[in-house]
Formats: sequence, C-alpha cells, structure tokens
Amino acid sequence: MFKSFFPNPKIFFISALIFAGLTCAIWYGYNEQMAALLGLDISQSEPVIGLKHFATDSFLLFYAYYFACTALFALAWFKISPHKWQWWSIIGSSTILFSTYFSVQVSVAINNWRRPFFDLIQSLLKPIGSDTPTEAVDAQAASTATGQLFDLLIVFGQIAFLAIFIFVATRFLVSHYIFRWRTAMNDYYTSHWQKLRHVEGASQRIQEDTMRFASIMESLGVALVEAIMTLFAFLPVLWALSEYVSELPIVGQIAHPLFYAALFWSIFGTGLLALIGIKLPGLEFNNQKVEAAFRKELVYGEDNADRATPIALNELFANVRKNYFRLYFHYMYFNVARMLYLQADNIFVFILLVPTIVVGAITFGILQQILTAFGQVSSSFQYLVNSWTTIVELLSVRKRLTAFESTLEN
Repeated sequence: MFKSFFPNPKIFFISALIFAGLTCAIWYGYNEQMAALLGLDISQSEPVIGLKHFATDSFLLFYAYYFACTALFALAWFKISPHKWQWWSIIGSSTILFSTYFSVQVSVAINNWRRPFFDLIQSLLKPIGSDTPTEAVDAQAASTATGQLFDLLIVFGQIAFLAIFIFVATRFLVSHYIFRWRTAMNDYYTSHWQKLRHVEGASQRIQEDTMRFASIMESLGVALVEAIMTLFAFLPVLWALSEYVSELPIVGQIAHPLFYAALFWSIFGTGLLALIGIKLPGLEFNNQKVEAAFRKELVYGEDNADRATPIALNELFANVRKNYFRLYFHYMYFNVARMLYLQADNIFVFILLVPTIVVGAITFGILQQILTAFGQVSSSFQYLVNSWTTIVELLSVRKRLTAFESTLEN
C-alpha cells in the first residue's frame, strides 16, 4: 500500500516526523532572529482584518521557511532513494499540507473579522425593553454606521471568495494525488499477479479494495491533516481568548480555562467512543470476508453448473446475514453514545460561559470569537469521534490488503 507510492516508507515517515519536529522547533525558537536577518517585523500583536492577514511579515517569513524546508527534504530523498512517484508522494504531500494550512488560516481570518463586526452590531442594536434605539441616530451617524457595516461585509466577501478558491483547489489536488496513489498500488499488485492470483478474492482486492483505500484516504487523510493544522492555528487563539474568562462552573477560577476545558472534553469523548467502538473493526473485516465468500461462489457458478447451488448459497448468505445483524447491534449502542456526546457538545461551551455572560465580562464580538475558536479546537480534538466509522472501514480494508501482500513475502 505504501511502498508502491513512497520511497522506503518506514524510514521515509520516520525521517519526515523527525524533520518536521526539528523544523518546528527551529521556527518557534528562532523565527524572530530569522525575521531580523531578513529585515521583517513579526512583532505585531493585534490581528489584521481582511486579506492583509495573509501578507503580514510573519506570513511572508513562514512561506519562505516552509518552501525552503520542503525543498531541502525533497532534494535529500530524491538523491537517497529515487522513486517513480516521488514528485507526487513528497512534493504533492507537502503542497497538500500547505494548502490545508492556508485554508485553516482563512478560518482564523474570518474569526478575527467576527469581533469588530459583531461588536458594531451590538452597539447599534437597542436594549431589551426599549422602544427607541440605543442612541439618537442622526443622518450622519446612520450613514457612518451603514458604511462601516458594508465595509466589514465586503471584507468578509473577500475572505469568503478566497476560502472557496482554496477549498476547490485543495480538493482538486487531493483527488489527483489519491488517484496517483491508487495507480501506484494497482501497478505494484498487477506486476506480481502470477503470485497473487491464487489468493482468495485477488481480483476484488486489486480493483475494489485499492479503490476503497484510496477514496477513504482522500476523506480521512485530509480531515486528519486539517484537524492538526486547525489545532496549530486555533490553540493560540483560544489560549488568548481565555483571558476574558476567569471562572468556570463547579471548577471555579483557573488560568486559561477554555483551553483546558476543550482539551478535557475532547479527550473524554474520544476515549469514550474508542472504548465503546472497539469491536467494530473486527466485525467490518469479517463482514468483508463473508461477502467475498458469497460473491466468489456466485462467480464460480457462472461457469460451473455444479457450483452456486441453492443450499450452498443459502448457507453462505446466512453467514452474511448473521454478521450484518451483529454489526447493526454494535453500531446501535455506538451511535447512541456518539449522538449523546455530540448533542451535549452543542451546549458545553455555553455552560462554561454562563458565569462570564452573567457578569457581562465580554462583548458580543468576543463571544462569537470564543464560540468559533472553542468549536474549532474541540472538533479537531474530536477527530476520532467524528471519523470513527470511516476509520473502522479503513482498518478493515487495510487488513485485507495486508493479508493480500503477505503472499508476496511467503
């Protein structure tokens, strides 16, 4: 699955993790020195609203650093272990990482826009129980407020169009990337067809399982990368916004409460559903086995009148039915737990903010920023919660392909 597309996968992925950790450490430890060397100023603390968010000195330095690190890593592997698919597996992977990171930064830019927009909305709305606006609004004040609202809406439109472009471009690139991966697997397996053709369901594994593996990796892999990038982008935002919240229900006063609450809630949900759904991968794998056995008998029956008799087919289909009913039962209580957790997740942050809202410690704009940042961090930590059923399917497909590949190693 991997060596057909990546050069020396075990060493490659280990080296990628080590290199990524090293480059991240250098970036967070010496980015100010690098900026000073290039004459850039990255000390700006106030968020920039609009498209200029992506053209600050900090971003320009990051672009240059990222592309330099990618070129260095790729060049090393091009020399150490040349591979047919190296441009897609190395450069393509790095490009997808960057575009995903950029799309997450678009979400950060929109979150920065929320505070001035909703604070302006709050200042213009009339108080509860009042029949007149908050202030006497003359023509000039109304015109100024109208202009400010439209300016902020135009800024949102600019960011939204950029978000659409990045989303479409990323998905287009990922689709081609995944199909190249499937092509690499297909070429690898068909080149060893004489040894693999005797394996049960060999044709299905090459045609269907590689297709399913590629399609699952397209959705699951991008979601994983996006979750990690979202954490990198929004954890600092949530950490900073925690300064506006000093107290939590039951817990009381702690430092950076929103950050630790999101961490606890997400780890709790992930661990809970992973424990409840622990049987699902094995059941999915068995499901593919009984389906393959039933399909294989039908295929033999097309050419041999002695095969696919009603008795044999009824017995094989009984196994299919038995496994499906077991699968339905286990998914039933898993879905109950999953939906209970997700529904509780909708109000969890509001429960945390009750003491802060009651004393009026935050504005409407800050509230919107907190809700967005908390939701982004929480959903990123809940990657397993949101993707567990897909992960189960991927594990079962991987089991089949791993068993398939073991034939080549005797």
